[in-house]
Amino acid sequence: MILPFLLALLAFGTLLPILAPLLRGSRPVPPRASFDQAVYRDQLHELDRDITRGMLSPAEAAAARLEIQRRLLAADRVPAAPPRLSRSPVLAAIVLLVIAAGSVSSYLWLGSPGVPDEPYSSRTAELAADNSQPSLRAAVAALATKLKQNPGNAQGWVLYGRSLAMLNQWDQAEDAYHHAIDLGQTSPDVLADHAEVMVMQAGGTVTPAAETALRQVLKADPASGMARYYLAIAAMQAGEPRRAIDGLQALLAELPADSPVRPQLGRQVAGAAQAAGIPVPKLAEGRPPAPGPTAAAELAGSGGAGSGVAGSGAAGSGAAGSGAAGSVGGPDAKAVADAANMSDAQRQTMIRGMVAQLAAKQQADPSNPDGWLRLGRAYSVLHEPDRAADAFDKAAGLKPDDVSIPLQEARALLSDHAPTDKVSPRVVGLLKRVEAANPDQPLVLWYLGMAAVQDAHPDQARKYWNTLLTQVPPGSEDAKVIQSALDTLSRQKPGAGG
Repeated sequence: MILPFLLALLAFGTLLPILAPLLRGSRPVPPRASFDQAVYRDQLHELDRDITRGMLSPAEAAAARLEIQRRLLAADRVPAAPPRLSRSPVLAAIVLLVIAAGSVSSYLWLGSPGVPDEPYSSRTAELAADNSQPSLRAAVAALATKLKQNPGNAQGWVLYGRSLAMLNQWDQAEDAYHHAIDLGQTSPDVLADHAEVMVMQAGGTVTPAAETALRQVLKADPASGMARYYLAIAAMQAGEPRRAIDGLQALLAELPADSPVRPQLGRQVAGAAQAAGIPVPKLAEGRPPAPGPTAAAELAGSGGAGSGVAGSGAAGSGAAGSGAAGSVGGPDAKAVADAANMSDAQRQTMIRGMVAQLAAKQQADPSNPDGWLRLGRAYSVLHEPDRAADAFDKAAGLKPDDVSIPLQEARALLSDHAPTDKVSPRVVGLLKRVEAANPDQPLVLWYLGMAAVQDAHPDQARKYWNTLLTQVPPGSEDAKVIQSALDTLSRQKPGAGG
């Protein structure tokens, strides 16, 4: 009952300036003629003072006095102002009733008076989140104690920084990352986390120190979308909206057309265009919707393009300590505390145990395609391509129309593929299945071209790689590698084996 009473009181306070004049009436206003006559009398007094000071001749003074007297007499003929609104309690009551009835009717029509209240005690999800904070804080405190005893634990500082960031304790998180980096933790992931914490620490402002950290991230990982985004925001904050637009458009061009991030980037582009005083440009269309990373990431991850130019790489591989755990489930407060005391070998053993539990659970429920997909991704991160491919193959049997699954299976089998290795018939078959549904998939174009070269069909390879060349940014490392492979083919006799 308190809320309706407060709303009624607020409405009454809003109506009071309207109702008060109707309830008390208006004060009488003196007629305009009295004001004019007072002015003219003052002019006569001023004229007498001018005559006394000798500023006017007798003739000028007589003429001026006559004109003022004429105006004084004419002021009596100015019509009186109409009477102002008198006191009207009835009209005030009508206004109050009409507004009140209209407000209630509008709420009954547009509102939802039948929706029950949702007390905070009934919001189980929010309560669970609140209840998890104390346990996480306790785990972080325990980790801090461990680090005081062993300040040289670089991985512990990384874990401590990430945990503090989850609690929005940006200052302490930044200090933790600083310790980790000083101890040699300079992987792109750690540098990126540190840079983002610095931005959050400044309330979203990309400070010069944060900008320097972001450029270090780009030096370690030129494809880092996070670093490129914040550097575009830095350009906007530095008064260079056109440079910000260029950076954001480059990101949009690499995102899939159905990416949920695109609307946010579009709003940033619109804000930058408004700041620059230019029309909002057309947003870069982006890549066709397709599973997997961008063409640049796929080429870099799969060992580059052909002919031994870019090395061997590992498609989809990553830090076993983070990727595999992420495939099974995120760490809770207890896992954070336990991991602080583990060596790398112990942590790897723990992750393999989690994957083994997932495999056993999936064997008990083999009809769950999502479980097979999670298991396949976990095996991929653990560098077990055959097991990963088998898991993906079982998922594909349950979802035969999902072409993303054979693509993931092909990536798993190619994870340890060297440029001099022959593309296996199993991989070619998987890529052909993906090609039938998505012929412009970068990974498909590259490896089918490589298989065509190995089978002495350079014309087919040239067709695949020319198509792929149109999908990567001009002048990029990927474009240079693909062009190098095409140049190698051009030195062969056209049509040989084709």
